[in-house]
Amino acid sequence: MADPRIKAIRIKTGVVKRIAKEKVTYEREAEQQSEKIQVYKNEGKEEHYIRKQEEVLQESLMMVPDCQRRLANAFEDLKNLLESEIELAETEEYIAAQKVLEESKPQLPAGNQMPCCFRP
Repeated sequence: MADPRIKAIRIKTGVVKRIAKEKVTYEREAEQQSEKIQVYKNEGKEEHYIRKQEEVLQESLMMVPDCQRRLANAFEDLKNLLESEIELAETEEYIAAQKVLEESKPQLPAGNQMPCCFRP
């Protein structure tokens, strides 16, 4: 039977990875939407179209802080789990979780970029 601690590590790793990817996607979408609005303005499109596109941009921009908040929480949960399960440091799941934490650090809110200080 599989160790429930490893399963928890795998699940929390997936959560961090998914939220980090989601945040990047919203940022990319906002950037593309902003470029699209600029093209519409340059082409002299109707004000109605431009306003609608600006609404879409605002929706994407609103999602970024939400993703950052959720990512910070998930990051902290996974970090704490790994710190408490240090005896599993040799497992594939633990190593993968550490890698995901390192990769997701740049996606954390600026004030939350904490060092990963639990190297086995």
